Amino acid sequence: MRAITRPRSLAAAAVLTAGTMLLAGCGGGGGDDASAGGTSPGEGKAECEGLTSFGDLSGKSVSVYTSIIAPEDKAQKESYKLFEDCTGASIKYEGSSEFEAQLNVRVQGGNAPDIAYIPQPGLLKTLVQDTGQVVEAPSGVGENVDKFWGEDWKAYGTVDDKFYAAPLGANVKSFVWYSPKMFKENGWKVPTTWDDMMTLSEDMAAKGIKPWCAGIESGDATGWVTTDWLEDAMLREVGPDVYDQWVNHEIPFDDPQVESALQLVGSILKDDKMVNGGIGDVKSIATTAFQEAGLPILKGECGLHRQASFYAAQWPEGTKVTEDGDVFAFYLPTTSEEFGQPVLGGGEFVAAFADRPEVQAFQTYLSTDTWANEKAKATPGGGWVSANKGLDIANLKSPIDKLSAETFQDPDAVFRFDGSDQMPGAVGADSFWKQMTAWITGQDDATTLGNIEKSWPSS
Repeated sequence: MRAITRPRSLAAAAVLTAGTMLLAGCGGGGGDDASAGGTSPGEGKAECEGLTSFGDLSGKSVSVYTSIIAPEDKAQKESYKLFEDCTGASIKYEGSSEFEAQLNVRVQGGNAPDIAYIPQPGLLKTLVQDTGQVVEAPSGVGENVDKFWGEDWKAYGTVDDKFYAAPLGANVKSFVWYSPKMFKENGWKVPTTWDDMMTLSEDMAAKGIKPWCAGIESGDATGWVTTDWLEDAMLREVGPDVYDQWVNHEIPFDDPQVESALQLVGSILKDDKMVNGGIGDVKSIATTAFQEAGLPILKGECGLHRQASFYAAQWPEGTKVTEDGDVFAFYLPTTSEEFGQPVLGGGEFVAAFADRPEVQAFQTYLSTDTWANEKAKATPGGGWVSANKGLDIANLKSPIDKLSAETFQDPDAVFRFDGSDQMPGAVGADSFWKQMTAWITGQDDATTLGNIEKSWPSS
């Protein structure tokens, strides 16, 4: 995951030119009329270098459907202005909190958007296989993903050996939140190994501070937080190859290797000495909203909270989220050096349901480092990052966003997408959540994993 070091303008121009040349009839879903032609409205403008290859798209529009809603939608729309100004096309943005439920309905009903930002590879696979309406990505988009992301990310947008969707935004889930002030006052150092982290936890407990606080309540999605815990443990205990086998059901869900990883999670979440700081006992984890679970850190009632980078938005207004501030985060340490530095995360993927020139042009724009940097600059308040290796970290304003980008770009990082988001819906968005909730409230390891295994669809 090493960063691209070429100047952004040159890299963008080269990639955009290659991508748009490929739009002219060579894209995966493109037809004979895939090239817009004409003179681009951005011709002669320095800021439009590379974008002029899309031709004249004046009067054309592209509809975008997404789960990204206010206030986060503002920065998304701002990041499209360069494309609109340089091509003449307009982007019609629609965000919805009902996205996952409504997208399939719209596609099946013949009312599909031109482009959708899909946050689960499993949902993308379902749409491709069940509807036949998702259009393969243009070849230029594939080349951009090869250049700026790599094989792991490209695989998440690939179904049945055909590439459909490039990554967009991303988040790091392998983070532990803490109070730099509390650490300084107690002489604690950020742990770099799992053993160091457990020693730190025991030190906290000895001083009368419950080391960890946690909460998994999330309405119909209650339990997803514990699935993230198990996924991170799998990456650290058995490595990315076995993790992939588990996610793809090439080994059973209740394989001994999975049970070992669950025991590792249980050494924290099911130990009364370790949890649940400022909230209650172990069972209180099941009824504590995930949005509120880390807040006891601000009161000194717990020391550590494992949660994704997007948790930065949950701290109360005025909280200083910096390395020397009220709260910050560190990388969840590994249990050994055998598997490098595994990073669990999530993100969105750009899927198209049309192959008109303006749609393919916008797809290509979103797959470049140009867009990633435009989006970073359009998000001055922070709360967004991409795994695009052409993203200039200096364009990110939030320290936690910069830490996330550095984590993605670390050459030793081994990224894997959220496992439950890749599993069949009957497992990843149902039994996995429910059984892990039952586990927190007292169900044993073997029963928990066995019940999830039984729920896996037979075909």
